[in-house]
Amino acid sequence: MKLVRTASSSQPDQDTVEHAPRYVWKVLVVDDEPDIRSLTRLNLKNFHFASRELEILEADSAAQARELLTRHRDVAVALIDVVMESDDAGLKLVEYIRNELGNTLLRIIIRTGQPGVAPERYVIDHYDIDDYKDKTELTAQRLYTTVRTAIKAYRDLKTIELNRRGLSRVLEVTPDIYRITTASLSDFFQGVLTQIIGLCRLDESSFISTIEGVIVTVDGQELTIQARSEAFRSEQRFQTVRALCLKALENGAASLPLRNHALVFPLRVRQGIAGFIYVEPTDKLSCADGDLIQMVANQCSSALENLRLHFDLQTSYDHAVDMLAEIAEFKDKTTGRHICRIDSYTRLVALEMGVSPQEAELYGKASRLHDVGKIGIADELLNKTGRLSAAEFEIVKQHTRIGASILSHDHFLGLARDVALYHHERWDGKGYPEGRLASELPLVTRIVSVVDVFDALISRRPYKEPWSLQDAVAAIAHNAGSQFDPDVVEAFLKLYRRGAFDAIIALAQPD
Repeated sequence: MKLVRTASSSQPDQDTVEHAPRYVWKVLVVDDEPDIRSLTRLNLKNFHFASRELEILEADSAAQARELLTRHRDVAVALIDVVMESDDAGLKLVEYIRNELGNTLLRIIIRTGQPGVAPERYVIDHYDIDDYKDKTELTAQRLYTTVRTAIKAYRDLKTIELNRRGLSRVLEVTPDIYRITTASLSDFFQGVLTQIIGLCRLDESSFISTIEGVIVTVDGQELTIQARSEAFRSEQRFQTVRALCLKALENGAASLPLRNHALVFPLRVRQGIAGFIYVEPTDKLSCADGDLIQMVANQCSSALENLRLHFDLQTSYDHAVDMLAEIAEFKDKTTGRHICRIDSYTRLVALEMGVSPQEAELYGKASRLHDVGKIGIADELLNKTGRLSAAEFEIVKQHTRIGASILSHDHFLGLARDVALYHHERWDGKGYPEGRLASELPLVTRIVSVVDVFDALISRRPYKEPWSLQDAVAAIAHNAGSQFDPDVVEAFLKLYRRGAFDAIIALAQPD
């Protein structure tokens, strides 16, 4: 897999690329003596570690330190005096950091000019600190060593924490990858990105993106999967860098104005390059780190390929459903558009009843095949203008079993089979074909039972004129608890009164 590295000599286009943020180690100095704070700043003036400088934050009291910690969640090291506004102000600040803020990564160094007030052994035994220093022993060299050791410990702990968080997220969503959705894959990518940043000690300025999104059509919407770190929450910067990465992949050029040491790892699938991972280390990555990200990129590519295959299968399934629904439409012209309306009604009622959007979509697709069994019923019965005789009605009722038989050959159509078989069962058990209590049947069958009758009532049929909306709604309400599930009727009536069905109803009205 090819890596596209930006040239260190390239100059950013000032009109299109923002200046790189200053990545620094933040050190909080808490001391009520101005001279101590000034001396600390002077002694650490030229401090560098892992290609980062220091940003020193100063507080003259524990109260001011709390305010700074609220605004700066990424402080690496705190040098805290004990005696300030009170004899134990510094120790109370330690408890606040560890217990109230829950910050276990921040390295805390107690330094005091009055060791008798806070004896070293007592403080170390009773407070979660990382070092204890008498101010008199902190020469410039000792201060440098102490701070460098503390920052290194903070960096390593942060690496472990990022890796833990990333791995946790990946493991959490991995089971869903087998029932793959755009949501589960997006979470998977976000977890992978967190791991990359942690394992390779990168700045949190990286992202995983698809080139044009995973281009599939679901209800006419494009789906894009991408994961980005906090530094790219700025949409302008994200889009600017993303565009430059696309040019780098297209041209294979190393002269584009990406930041120094930035890398672009392509995500390759059989159709070509589907996306990329962009990382912004503060220093040049080692070969081992590059190989690690390359392996991760391969896994991301596989995940994208799996998603494409999933949507190919999903599209094939949708086409199969549509073809079967069209067969029913050609057989019974009066119910063709009825099938599409039932789909829409079913989804809305399911959502109103708390069904997830993904499940509601499956309900809608299954509902489209509720009358597929009519292909086995004679045309003269389906199109008869007069009332059916008892014998003729018994024949028409067989469409439920015929539909179930057609759909029973594929387990992916199991939900549609239930709908075809049971959508004429009743709440009181007096329906057909089995005379079962509807409460024993899947929710989708009870929803279709209601919306199917409503749409039939307000539509013209060879044997009847359309009912008025008022009469149709009154019939649905009247039969709650006998023919229909009362909860489904309640959800249906709420949607009707809100006007949620207006556009669908309009499609059923006579021309």
